[in-house]
Amino acid sequence: MPPEIAELLTRNLTIIILAVVVLIVIGRAVRIVPQSEKFVIERFGRLHAVLGPGINFIVPFLDRVAHRISVLERQLPSTNQDAITKDNVLVQVETSVFYRITEPEKTVYRIRDIDAAISTTVAGIVRSEIGTMELDQVQSNRAQLIDRIRDSLANTVDDWGIEVTRAEILDVNLDQATRAAMLQQLNAERARRAQVTEAEGKRRATELAADGELYAAEQVAKARRILAEAEAFATSTLAAAIRDGGLEAAQYQVAMKQVEVLGEVGKGAGKQTVLIPASALEAFGNAFNLLKGAGK
Repeated sequence: MPPEIAELLTRNLTIIILAVVVLIVIGRAVRIVPQSEKFVIERFGRLHAVLGPGINFIVPFLDRVAHRISVLERQLPSTNQDAITKDNVLVQVETSVFYRITEPEKTVYRIRDIDAAISTTVAGIVRSEIGTMELDQVQSNRAQLIDRIRDSLANTVDDWGIEVTRAEILDVNLDQATRAAMLQQLNAERARRAQVTEAEGKRRATELAADGELYAAEQVAKARRILAEAEAFATSTLAAAIRDGGLEAAQYQVAMKQVEVLGEVGKGAGKQTVLIPASALEAFGNAFNLLKGAGK
């Protein structure tokens, strides 16, 4: 092979090798981090930097990507743990926790198994919080209990570089004996309320009936009082008329009333016989004489 050709091949091979080396160096120096991840960079085995999303540059052969950490929100598998309430009732609580990593350097260098650590912490916090509450409070104040668990968990896991976004209590289960006792108590409470409602209804009905009778008695008394006042007024008027010399007018009115009564007695359908006592005939005669006198 001629020296010129050998020299040309050597030069081309060198250029190719340099190009490959440059590409390798660039490939190791440039790191493209996805939006949902963060890269933990180590230099000589020690933490050097944390790369965020986008294009990043590192020193080739000195720096390396030690950990690729997802920053998406994670959900721990639902777990069940036993707890004893303040009134000594054994309950089984099913919980679920959502969290995301905010500081990857703490997560990878301060804790080995973050999921197991969170599950253990949640179990301890749940037992502690339920131990301060009675069973009725656990059932009725579940939202408050969830807030207390989330706050306690957030304070505990702060050194692990994570953020607890949600902590949920999915269910609170009781043993069979406790369920039966609670059901019996619930039925007794329902029966008591029904009896109270029925008693209140009867009492109200009695009160209304008494109010109605009282109102009727008041109306009767009022009518009697009005009638008595009218009779008293008529009597006083008649007495005044007699006192002023109207004795004959009074006798005339009495006679007219007697005549009207006899007329009513004589009314009737069919054939009938009316027996009139002598005193009535005498009263009729008196009324006739008074009428004649009135005509004069």
